[in-house]
Amino acid sequence: MPFQPPLSLLSLRVLIRSYLIAALSVSPRLLTLSLGLLSILANSKSPFLNIDRNPVFRYVLRKTLYAHFCAGETIGEVRTTLSRLKEIGYKGVILAHAKEIVLEAGKNVAADEKYDDLVAGLDVETWKHSNLETLKMVEEGDFVAVKFSGAGPQVVQQLAQGVQPAKMIENAIVEICDIAQSKRVGLLIDAEQSFLQPGIDLWMLRYQRKYNKDEAVVYGTYQAYLQSTPETLSRHLSIAQDEGFTLGVKLVRGAYMSNDLPHLFWSTKQETDCNYNGVAAALIQSEYNDVLRPSLAAKNLKFPKVKLILATHNHFSVQKAMEIQKQEAAKRQTRFDLCFGQLMGMADEVSCELVMSGIKSKASKASQNLEQGVPLAYKYLPWGSVGECMMYLVRRAEENRSAVARTERGRSALKSEISRWVFKLWTRMLSTF
Repeated sequence: MPFQPPLSLLSLRVLIRSYLIAALSVSPRLLTLSLGLLSILANSKSPFLNIDRNPVFRYVLRKTLYAHFCAGETIGEVRTTLSRLKEIGYKGVILAHAKEIVLEAGKNVAADEKYDDLVAGLDVETWKHSNLETLKMVEEGDFVAVKFSGAGPQVVQQLAQGVQPAKMIENAIVEICDIAQSKRVGLLIDAEQSFLQPGIDLWMLRYQRKYNKDEAVVYGTYQAYLQSTPETLSRHLSIAQDEGFTLGVKLVRGAYMSNDLPHLFWSTKQETDCNYNGVAAALIQSEYNDVLRPSLAAKNLKFPKVKLILATHNHFSVQKAMEIQKQEAAKRQTRFDLCFGQLMGMADEVSCELVMSGIKSKASKASQNLEQGVPLAYKYLPWGSVGECMMYLVRRAEENRSAVARTERGRSALKSEISRWVFKLWTRMLSTF
């Protein structure tokens, strides 16, 4: 098979749009200005600045950032986007409805605040409907990302208090899980801000116990930039081993740095990277190490069955994980398919390299007996109205601001691929004369 650059999988239109957004992201002045404007539009209560009501703002955003990062507003638009990604070669998608609640860092939710039952019921019903609509749009082997905070203030209050779900939200979650299980679709419970996370973990484990007896249906999300993550994950591994269920794990670096308490994070990027890579290695090899140590409360040090999704834009982390995966596959010790996920519109050079690796591995006779050594590439993308996606777009802009070096590498790769496209088109034009 002749060599093809990974980004050759993308159309010229997508390449150009990606390059322009990357160029904006590496300019501190332009990125700061763009982030400020996005934040105003996302948080403003003014009808004039409401994206879904202002046709000019809506058109501009829909044709630029929204088109780059999001799946669409309607079922038809979303299905077209998902089909296009699978035609490129992605194993599947991680689809999420975009509605969420992001509170200011350190802000507490009043434990005694009362909410109207009718309004709370409508919030939960709307949230359930959005997730059921999302499930309709995906296929077997795909994932749906679920954000509990999207179910409304009363649910956020329950999560903050760390109590079990009330009957209303419990019934909604069970219905969503039942349908996901019947469709053989995974549910990824999103991590959120730290004051909600213990409650989210409580609920996540509740449904893992119920639905992950054999294969994983429900997955928890673990944020490597939190110093507490190895201890939390170790405790959950111990619970899964003791109670006999498969622990579904999505490992991320984290996305709430600007909305959470700074003392919770590792103080340097290097420490976060070390934490991420160490935890990933332990989960792939199914054995504890210096980063992911056994829980002090563990009754059994044996590793439980784990299903893992590595969500990362870091090229080194991906390469390291693939190296370990191949070693484990060669020893016939691989216990799970290894899925990799990147956000739609970001780290395409990493995603396309994974897609190409998967294609080459499946075509290679040497890998025919090592099916689980093939990387499975997924793209995460939200859907919903432009207004519903605004908070998501703000967080993507913030993430680009904190990852300028990675974005610069991506821009360089995009520039090279665009140049290759232009040269190819120019050669074709000359050949016609």
